[in-house]
Amino acid sequence: MHSVTSESYLSYQNLPAMFWHQAERMGQKPFLWRRSPSGWQGTNWAAVAGQVRELASALRALGLHAGERVLLVSENRPEFLIADFAIMSAGLITVPAYTTNTVHDFAYLLANSGARAAIVSTPALAEKVLGGWRQNTPTSAQALPMIMMESVTNGMPAHHWAEALTIGRQNQLDVVGIARAIKRADVACLIYTSGTGGQPKGVMQSHGALLHNARGAHDLLQSFGLGDEVFLSFLPLSHAYEHSAGQMFPVSIGAQIYYVESADKLAQYMADVRPTIMTAVPRLYETLYGRISGGLKRQSKLKQWLFAEALRMGRIAYENPERMTPKRRVWNALLTLLVRRKAQARFGGRLKAMVSGGAPLNYEIGIFFQALGMNILQGYGQTETGPIVSCNSPQKNKIRTVGAPMTATEVRIASDGEILVRGELTMLGYWQNPEATATALRDGWVHTGDIGHIDGDGHIVITDRKKDIIVLSGGDTLSPQKIEGYLQLEPEIQQACVFGDKQAFVVALIVAADGYDHQAVELAVERANKKLSITERVRRFSVITHPFTIENEMLTPSMKIRRHKIKAAFHERIEAMF
Repeated sequence: MHSVTSESYLSYQNLPAMFWHQAERMGQKPFLWRRSPSGWQGTNWAAVAGQVRELASALRALGLHAGERVLLVSENRPEFLIADFAIMSAGLITVPAYTTNTVHDFAYLLANSGARAAIVSTPALAEKVLGGWRQNTPTSAQALPMIMMESVTNGMPAHHWAEALTIGRQNQLDVVGIARAIKRADVACLIYTSGTGGQPKGVMQSHGALLHNARGAHDLLQSFGLGDEVFLSFLPLSHAYEHSAGQMFPVSIGAQIYYVESADKLAQYMADVRPTIMTAVPRLYETLYGRISGGLKRQSKLKQWLFAEALRMGRIAYENPERMTPKRRVWNALLTLLVRRKAQARFGGRLKAMVSGGAPLNYEIGIFFQALGMNILQGYGQTETGPIVSCNSPQKNKIRTVGAPMTATEVRIASDGEILVRGELTMLGYWQNPEATATALRDGWVHTGDIGHIDGDGHIVITDRKKDIIVLSGGDTLSPQKIEGYLQLEPEIQQACVFGDKQAFVVALIVAADGYDHQAVELAVERANKKLSITERVRRFSVITHPFTIENEMLTPSMKIRRHKIKAAFHERIEAMF
């Protein structure tokens, strides 16, 4: 039975205190799940708590002191959560890092954070971390203490996970007592921004900020009847969104977490795990939309017609409920039996909510899932705010907005349209970067860099990023994300990035979907242009053969495009279109 209340989050002094309370309450109940060749293998709360205690003790035994930073580099797996809470339970600060980082990236993170130790998952990642350490450190200096989740390669200066736990058992500390000394306003972790506009900055998130976020998520979703919830964790846990929504919030309500190594395996495991709550970025919802739409083309004409009817009636029910006559309601209910339940079964059949965040959700994607009877709730936030600021609720789901502010969160609009946020969720500042902190955090208000307004229902409407806005030579201001969203709705277009600042019109770099040529893309651009205003329409485009990826640094790990990287790589091609 669900026994967490909104007030519970105010009673916790810090995140470890929340964890220890939940571990004692849940005991032998299943908690963390990993995929193995023989199927899913689970670990209960008591066993996880034992490992957290031992690893925390081991970190102190290795010579680390309160307040020092520990780099954490791992794919999504149970050990990530165990390591994160062990670091915090030892009075240390977690520095999560992406597994896609280069040696140069790790050198920067280690130098900037001053991390004194590292916990990594694989030998390959350990080699990159050690390479970064050597770039910063004289050969005579002390080696970086390291704990590895998997086998340790001969000669590598690292402790295996099991060895570290043994060290912890031999040097047991009162980690619960240590946790009592941690205040809500203390730094819990340094989450580095994904670098859409340049060098990453270490955001100091407090224990209180993450507890504030978890409380807001609880209050938003409790109308669904929170109980034995199941989460499928697949977004990078080093990203603020998954770290809060996919780890801290599930822990706070005693949920089970199933870990997927990569987003590529998401569709494969959804029907198997049957999650009750899903958090993802718009790009993944777009991918699922594309798979469903593509698969529909192979169905019979009757099934295609029924599916189209389900979308049509669902759209009317959402956008114009007053038009739902008794006859239409009966037909819509029948379509739920014939179409929607089968579609929902592909997602496991028991999803209460699909939460979208990290980037703007295209309205057509949102209405697609809503029309299929799946609650898709668009939210908003950024690393500097814990990250969750607002989200649509099941009772008032306005897909074109990012919802109302979460519990105890203040939002106001500055005179230039910038969205400002204040509350316990706001960052303490950027690590060792007082200049950037002074720019982003003023009088307690985080200046988000996003432009928008608040509608009559108190919902936030975001129109664009201040830095991303395109200002044409004629003075018109455009949203590149809106244009890209319409382009990427076309099945022939896999990815798009538009440009046009200080120019007379907009151009686009386009990655064609598999099997489509330049002529097919041209027709797709024409269709997308019909949905855009005259000034927004793409006048010229260039098809590029290589997609934007995390590996080529044109996508962040949370799948946002890095405009400055793309512009630098294709500068001549972009200029040639103007």
